[in-house]
Amino acid sequence: MAFQSPRRAWWKESSVYQIYPASFADSNNDGVGDIPGIISKLDYIKTLGIDIVWVCPIYKSPQVDMGYDIEDYKDIHKPYGTVKDVETLIQGCHDRGMKLVMDLVVNHTSDKHMWFKEAKKGKDNAYRDFYIWRKPKYDQDGKRQPPNNWGAMWGGSVWEYDETSEEYYLHLFAPQQPDLNWESPQVRDAVHDIVRFWLDKGVDGFRMDVINFISKVPDLPDAPITLPDREYQPGHKYFACGPRLHEYLFDIGKILKEYDAFSVGEMPYVNDPKEILNAVGFDRGELNMIFHFEIVDMDHGTQGKFSPRQWQMSELKNIVNKWQSFMINNDGWNALYLENHDQSRSVSRWGSDLPEFRVVSAKMFATFLALQSGTVFIFQGQELGMINIPKERHISQYKDLETLNAWNDLLRHHPNDTELQRIMLDEIQLKSRDNARTPVQWDNTKYAGFSTAKPWQAENPSYTTINAATQVGIEGSVFEYWASILRLRKSYKDILIYGRFEMVDENNNDIFAYTRSFGTDKIVVVTSFRKERINWEAPKNLRLEAGEFLISNYDGISVKDGKVQLRPFEAFAVLVKDLA
Repeated sequence: MAFQSPRRAWWKESSVYQIYPASFADSNNDGVGDIPGIISKLDYIKTLGIDIVWVCPIYKSPQVDMGYDIEDYKDIHKPYGTVKDVETLIQGCHDRGMKLVMDLVVNHTSDKHMWFKEAKKGKDNAYRDFYIWRKPKYDQDGKRQPPNNWGAMWGGSVWEYDETSEEYYLHLFAPQQPDLNWESPQVRDAVHDIVRFWLDKGVDGFRMDVINFISKVPDLPDAPITLPDREYQPGHKYFACGPRLHEYLFDIGKILKEYDAFSVGEMPYVNDPKEILNAVGFDRGELNMIFHFEIVDMDHGTQGKFSPRQWQMSELKNIVNKWQSFMINNDGWNALYLENHDQSRSVSRWGSDLPEFRVVSAKMFATFLALQSGTVFIFQGQELGMINIPKERHISQYKDLETLNAWNDLLRHHPNDTELQRIMLDEIQLKSRDNARTPVQWDNTKYAGFSTAKPWQAENPSYTTINAATQVGIEGSVFEYWASILRLRKSYKDILIYGRFEMVDENNNDIFAYTRSFGTDKIVVVTSFRKERINWEAPKNLRLEAGEFLISNYDGISVKDGKVQLRPFEAFAVLVKDLA
């Protein structure tokens, strides 16, 4: 069958820059980033070559989970600024030819939201049905038990008992984040009203938090016992992609279509491309694309995120090939990311942050990611090659709720197992969300140029050498390499955005190589994931020597008679004519 290029759309050709507002830029020097701080850096973002700016939650919030617990969807968290500041930010983006995307967190609210405070007043309250309530169960001894055995994301039960009404409410995350009941038409209407409120202000779309959780299996049955040593079990079988999910997404999609707005959904626990295609197929009218978790979950061990696992190159190749091939061939679309506010720094996690390897490693990951088919997402600081928190930072200095809950859970169950504790501390340093949440490193002045006051989250000491001031406009820097990669995507958009994807040398455990092709033109992308030098023999039909060199993280490439000598973490792209 002849290759059918995907249909074209502006959001397919865009690159997205994600901002974590508390840690981006502090304009009033209170130690917390804010919206005016973001506005002050819009020229920096534009210089990188960004089309869409995505800002994590800035709504009014008690900040139990850094703003993912929303108290008022139409007001702004005071330390961040005001609604007027958001309007200025929207205009600032538009003036520079960029779009602004906000976070839509509607699986749950804060327990301080007016809806929930009203719902707790009684079973006959008009807002009671906005949330999910169930009567308790009782064991053979008459002891009260939660309605089912599901475990919350960060430990304990998903159920919290309300003494007043003698019922439990559901919270997949923290107890302060009660889940909304999307079965209620009033909830759906309220969410649609929020969406229109911000679109009418000029916002260009939304990233939708755990959006596949909004539909649950109605009877909320017990989950299978897959962790026999745990009191509560993973229940995602019953709340990830529930029976009415696509109905709910289509209703939101209709509103977004009116505004030609952008959408990307976060969808944990879904690794089946066919299921995802139901949400992102071009004619489905639901979402433009989704974030899956297969790559970022590769190094999670049997006991969860903070247990170790050695991933294999074959796994990475299988994952990328699966999503690239399926989406291109079925008129879906991929969201390309390695870092975000929930993931640690890719250089430290999968590459090397040693001084001799950090820069080439950061550039290699940029090449690996951004030349695939899909919309590219860059997380703040990734364009600078920022690295993880140093191992010397004590666990008491960590802020992340997920990290602290996991650590405290380990101490409860294994208070005297120092070896298990050492292993978890290593994994925390490797994967904790705090690694992404240290202040952006603007220069080498105190507090990394983020603020003149002590930041809410301690700065990474690497700011003295890794910062924007030493990279913007500086040839050979990670920032300028990212800018070059994004320009390359636009210069060769037929090939790099809409072209076919094919793996090269799939069985090689040291390199990740692929081709992008459109018509008779082909770009060969080669990346080495090793600290050691690698000798690689390229397939003869690629004829690398005769190609046009496009980009490399070293000075040129060494190739003779199809044999390539790859230096540590080397990456390059070459334009060739397809001779196959």
